Amino acid sequence: MARYLDIHPDNPQPRLLQQVVDALRDDDALIAYPTDSGYALGCRIGNRDGRDRILRIRGLDERHHFTLVCRDFSQLGHLVHVDNAAFRTVRAATPGPFTFILPATPEVPRRLLHPKKKTVGVRIPDHTLVHALLDLLGEPLLTSTLILPGETEPRTNGWDVKEELDHQVDIVVEAGETPAEPTTVIDWSEGAPEVLREGAGDASRFLG
Repeated sequence: MARYLDIHPDNPQPRLLQQVVDALRDDDALIAYPTDSGYALGCRIGNRDGRDRILRIRGLDERHHFTLVCRDFSQLGHLVHVDNAAFRTVRAATPGPFTFILPATPEVPRRLLHPKKKTVGVRIPDHTLVHALLDLLGEPLLTSTLILPGETEPRTNGWDVKEELDHQVDIVVEAGETPAEPTTVIDWSEGAPEVLREGAGDASRFLG
């Protein structure tokens, strides 16, 4: 059964955050956690089994674009190549409900890349708990939006996630209800922005 941790959304309790980080580091835990655009599944980048568990839960294949959730733009810059054309616009849109598909640097394990494009998704959520968690963890989280097979929107409530995935994740973090819209996904891997999914973020800023 998954552990259920109720963490304050604005003033996350350090003791509870430490429990999540310890589980991620020491037990290779897979967590379900709230973001600024619904719930997400997350584990450490080096957690091979966690990656496979995410694919199984979501019913996805190897071509799925994973996302690396970053603490800040500096951390993001170590993971992907952001050319001059994209730099200013991407930076202005973060933190926020946007995922950017960009060419990965050698810092990202090959098993996390799109098999043909060698790209990966990156984002910086605008969410107090996520920032606190990433600060304590000291590295990005390998993440995928918690949209279950046959559904089109992410889960938004921790208790609902606990009931649905009780035996498939290790920890469910509750921090109040989240928005139901997933991130807006922008593919910037070919030198110009292409909107792959319109979601919570305003896509018009990348068009024209």
